[in-house]
Order: sequence, then C-alpha cells, then structure tokens
Amino acid sequence: MADRSSAHPCLESATSQGEPAPAVSSSLDSRAVDSVTWTYRHTLHVRIAHWVNALCLVVLVMSGLQIFNAHPALYWGDRSDRNDALLSIRPVRTETGEVKGVTTIFGHAFDTTGVLGYSDHRGRAFPVWATLPGPQWLAMGRQWHLFFAWMFVITGVFFVAYGLLNRHLSRDLVPTTVELRHTGRAVKNHLFLRHSKGEAATGYNVLQKLAYLVVLAVLAPVIVLTGLGMSPMIDTAFPWLLPLFGGRQGARTLHFIACFSFVGFVAVHVLQVVMTGFINNMRSMITGWFAVKGGRHDT
Repeated sequence: MADRSSAHPCLESATSQGEPAPAVSSSLDSRAVDSVTWTYRHTLHVRIAHWVNALCLVVLVMSGLQIFNAHPALYWGDRSDRNDALLSIRPVRTETGEVKGVTTIFGHAFDTTGVLGYSDHRGRAFPVWATLPGPQWLAMGRQWHLFFAWMFVITGVFFVAYGLLNRHLSRDLVPTTVELRHTGRAVKNHLFLRHSKGEAATGYNVLQKLAYLVVLAVLAPVIVLTGLGMSPMIDTAFPWLLPLFGGRQGARTLHFIACFSFVGFVAVHVLQVVMTGFINNMRSMITGWFAVKGGRHDT
C-alpha cells in the first residue's frame, strides 16, 4: 500500500503530516540538495496498514497451509469426493516401496517429491518450513488463522475508510482515461524493465493502479467472504452466503485460489521493490520519505 501525498515536497508539507523532514539541508527554504529531492510519499496510516497487513498475510498463508495439510485436496460443490478432486497433494508408495510426493491437478499427476506431498521423510502436502505453527498442529493453526484474519479485515476496513475520506483511493489508485489508453505502453515498459524515473517514480503507473484495485475490490472481498462462508456459525446466520460460492467445497477452493493470487501479487510487488531501488523504497515505507534523483535544485 502506498500514498503519494505531495508532488512538491517542502518543509510545510512535512509539518502538516506531523512528521519531521529528513535532515538534507540546513536551509529552511530548500528541499533539494545535490540533485536529490525528498518527497513525502507514504502517510503514517498507509505505512501502518502496509506492515500490519504484511505480517497478517505471512501468518495467514502459513497457518492456512497448516489447515490445508489436514485434508490436502480441493473440490467443487458441497461434497468432498476423493475420486473427483480438482487438486490433491499426497504421498504415494510405488511398487518398489519408494514413497513419492504426487500432485494431481484435474486428473494430471506430477511428481513433486521433496516439495509437495512428501518432504523431509514426511507425508505432507506442504513442507514443514511453509506451515505455522509447528510441523503439525491443526487446532492451533485454526486459532492463529482466525485471529490474524480478523486483524487483516479490521486493518483493511480502516485503510479503505480512511482512503475514501482523504481521497487517497480516488486520487492515487483510480486510473484516468488517459492512463488507461496507455496501458499497452506500460505493459511494454515493464516487459523491457523500463521503470519510471525522477518525479514520475513518486506516483503509480497504470499497471500498479489496476493491480491495487483488483486486490482491494476483488481478491480481498473474495478471500474474506469465502473464509466467513466456511464458518458453521456464519453459515447459520447468513445461509445465503455459501451458495454464492458453489457450496462449502467451492468456497474452500476459491479461498485457496485467492490465497495464492495474493502470494503472486506479493511476489511481483517485492520483485518490483528490489528492481526499482530496494533501499529507497523501504525507506519510504518506513519513514515516509522517498528520494527522487536527478531533480532540480529548489531554493
């Protein structure tokens, strides 16, 4: 999550955000030294929401895999039929007595020994290092998952509400008509690793905006609602929710897909952070300040 709060950073803009500006100059009238302009890019509420959600996603994914390991198969509809699984990950003993991990997707089997199905001499869907808490603790895994799920929901609601009030969502995340017309160019620039520089790097490009909107408007609601739909208590209180996702097993499958869509988004996000300047990007998400190189000297 990010927020570009000021296109023309100055001492007054730093004060209005309630945080000290970095000491880059002794002059109160200058915000650029040696062709480096400091922009206050991420507000405090965005940074808090970013790091809380980062923690929540790590724990949610790893505890979710712990829960999945208890029944490592996905189906569609209300019933679970081992012979009709969309996906299954399990250990299989061969005719020679050797145990292998086999992942089956839509009836096509793949040998995934050492990673999925069988690893560290254990018959597990996902390996020990990918699950929390501990190697095999279903009851506690469910408690961790539920606790951090509510943290994720509360933080997300706060972020969206605050973003609507201060117009961060409409100002920074909704692409303009002109930007949408240049989507093809943005895709080409990303494929050839041509990233924005200078002042253009302080804002979002159209692909970033579309990705964040998909996460906020599609992935997050789907993963939350399918998770709620699998709860017997919620299912009893809102009996119309589960049929929206094709039944309990359908909700579980969509929950799994949404989970790994989040993983894919985070992987691309981290890769872009590294490729466009890891230290600068991390500093901006910790302190709020982003260094724009090659900027003009403002006096």
